Amino acid sequence: MSDPTTTVPGTDTGHAPGDARFTSALAHFPSGVTIVTTVDSSGTPHGFTATSFCSVSLDPPLICVCVAHTARSHRYFDGARPFTVSFLTPGHTELARRFASKADDKFGGGGFRHTHTGGVVVEGALAVLDCATYSRHDAGDHTMLVGRVRRVELGEGEPLVFCDRTFHRLAELR
Repeated sequence: MSDPTTTVPGTDTGHAPGDARFTSALAHFPSGVTIVTTVDSSGTPHGFTATSFCSVSLDPPLICVCVAHTARSHRYFDGARPFTVSFLTPGHTELARRFASKADDKFGGGGFRHTHTGGVVVEGALAVLDCATYSRHDAGDHTMLVGRVRRVELGEGEPLVFCDRTFHRLAELR
């Protein structure tokens, strides 16, 4: 069995992982696209687009999303505030772009509804996870939010996928 740290002769080994090659490598990994939202104490919704989503545990049901420290909404995900995760479909591409931007009013264009728990979710989402904050972890330039899933809604359609710095339909990647 070969050592996993051994380099293959003729491969490029002269680049540090922190440079542009690292982000280029990550761009080759297709990810589902989500919008993560929370509501502040005055009832104002805040959110961001995330491709950094994963399941963590089945018992208890835990998921993880990551929010950049530089995101305008970062401070609203501080503490034990509940949050929701909406899985997007190709019809949500423009919404994903808006929530990935630094726009002041990301919710102004519509396309959202309130849940019975007070969360704000994307209308027509492929799935929605209503989460209580389970834990938060500082991770470099991001905060990892671990949520305990309290409620699940299932929709219909196909997932929106992000790969090579572009949004795609899943069928386009096959």
